Amino acid sequence: MIDWKSLTQIVWLFVAVHFSPLSHAEVIWIDVRSQAEYDVDNIEGDIRITHDNIVQGVSDISLEKNATIYLYCRSGRRAGIAMLALQEAGYTQVSNKGGMSDVREARGLIE
Repeated sequence: MIDWKSLTQIVWLFVAVHFSPLSHAEVIWIDVRSQAEYDVDNIEGDIRITHDNIVQGVSDISLEKNATIYLYCRSGRRAGIAMLALQEAGYTQVSNKGGMSDVREARGLIE
């Protein structure tokens, strides 16, 4: 069951992807952790879809199969599981970017 916060994030990402002229060149960052983990710590603007619902969640926001999707979680394990599921579903530009600290460092978001 999708909660209202997740639904709001999905709608926001759907609008951003479909109405942005650069949508095909943009990277979509997806946090695959649980809602409880996300509530404690998250990166503003990133979508959250649990790793065990990743294919349906990405389908719900209508991302193209060649969209650039970067996944992360706490350590990278669940992001790896989600990456394999998306690849099996035909998504071709999916990467596991590791854990929260890896992503913050790579994006220059170290606090």
